[in-house]
Amino acid sequence: MFETLSDRLTSVFSSLRSKGRLSDADIDATTREIRIALLEADVALPVVKAFVAQVKERARGSEVSQALNPAQQVVKIVNDELIGILGGETRRLRFAKTPPTVIMLAGLQGAGKTTLAGKLARWLREQGHAPMLVAADLQRPNAVQQLQVVGERAQVAVFAPEPGSGVGDPVAVARRSLDEARRLNHDIVIIDTAGRLGIDQEMMRQAADIRDAVTPDETLFVVDAMIGQDAVTTAQAFMEGVGFDGVVLTKLDGDARGGAALSVRHITGRPIMFASTGEKLEDFDAFHPDRMASRILDMGDILTLIEQAQKTFDEEQAAKMAGKLTSGENFTLEDFLEQMMMVQKMGPIKNLLGMMPGMGQMRDQINSIDDRDLDRIAAIIRSMTPAERQDPKIINGSRRARIAAGSGVTVSAVSSLVTRFFDAQKMMKRMAGGMGIPGMPGGKGKAAKAQKKAKKGRRVSGDPRKAALGKASSEPESAPSAPQQGGVLGNLGGKLPPGMELPPGFDPSKLRLPGQK
Repeated sequence: MFETLSDRLTSVFSSLRSKGRLSDADIDATTREIRIALLEADVALPVVKAFVAQVKERARGSEVSQALNPAQQVVKIVNDELIGILGGETRRLRFAKTPPTVIMLAGLQGAGKTTLAGKLARWLREQGHAPMLVAADLQRPNAVQQLQVVGERAQVAVFAPEPGSGVGDPVAVARRSLDEARRLNHDIVIIDTAGRLGIDQEMMRQAADIRDAVTPDETLFVVDAMIGQDAVTTAQAFMEGVGFDGVVLTKLDGDARGGAALSVRHITGRPIMFASTGEKLEDFDAFHPDRMASRILDMGDILTLIEQAQKTFDEEQAAKMAGKLTSGENFTLEDFLEQMMMVQKMGPIKNLLGMMPGMGQMRDQINSIDDRDLDRIAAIIRSMTPAERQDPKIINGSRRARIAAGSGVTVSAVSSLVTRFFDAQKMMKRMAGGMGIPGMPGGKGKAAKAQKKAKKGRRVSGDPRKAALGKASSEPESAPSAPQQGGVLGNLGGKLPPGMELPPGFDPSKLRLPGQK
């Protein structure tokens, strides 16, 4: 959605990195490029003027002139202003003190209200709530049936007493849904209302009547992020005719320029609360202005990536795999398949890589990634026997031909996978061994080196005298002998020459000889 804007802003900031100080001319040129980038992204003109003026004012302030790296400070200013224009802090749902909490969805036909109702219900169910969908769109053909299908997929209850397709009173259905929710102990009611292809008085009156009948705790305006400037016009009309508390952006995975996301919040003064990023029910989450600004500036979205991993990966399985790697056990194809399936559950590989910082510079390579390649790898591994998955070394030519036939790929594809797996397995073993780095698990530190040196023993010098001294010092000490005598007797080694024996009972230590202590 924001690829064009992200590319333009990244190129603007790259031209500033070589400058040690920013002049007024540099600031004017930078803000001019930012203005062009925002206009090309289909951001509303009043929003562009306010944004550029604020950036220019802060860029000329002391926070840039005193900075060691002015270019980085300008990036920070733009990031702060983007966060502000997107809503500042993340806006959470307000829940009623006495259940049920009533959430009313409003918007034009085609914006994706019905599908979004199922996404929101599933998201709330995962957080421990018991939501109920209400089919109050009784005009669009098959709208009631669509909501029932979506509710079944989201595993939530659906209240649909009327067949729809022009039959039934939506205000009465909305009013009755509250009693039904209390009876069945549903703490949240999500009302799907009718839309039109354009703004008309009948739609506004019906939405206002439903609002007055149920007094919703949250009224959410659902807008298609791909319609550009029309999103601002529609939002203003709904704000005046019905009123709403928050905005939900749908189809953020589209290839439109995305100016609606930067315009609606500023024009209406209402925060963006949720965002839908795909067709699946799980492609939905709360809208975080700081994370979106970070993604626009190609600084990644690591927090969202971590949250998705925490939702997908089982802690016990992750701990088991980590223990297997650190202990040096073999990493098998069965383990590889298990890890790959977990990664696939997190979403398309392109989206995951797009959350990494600096990946905007590799957008062409990322776009060339096909998730079907992972499906082919999974088919190859599943075509193997359990013994072949545990020990790929036994996969000979005939086995590879059988695996290729069973998975619908070529023999060379099977051989390539096995070869790459062996390379990865070697890397896993090196990591388990610390790769010889001191301090790493299994690494060879100082103690290991000293122990190895001790096993080799001392080196023997080529000089006979030094060798003898080394041998004497390395020999174990004998039993302690009698104390050596000091002075002359000490110099004689404690013994007298022959014929000079001492008389019986004579104690040499009592003599005051030179050098004797």
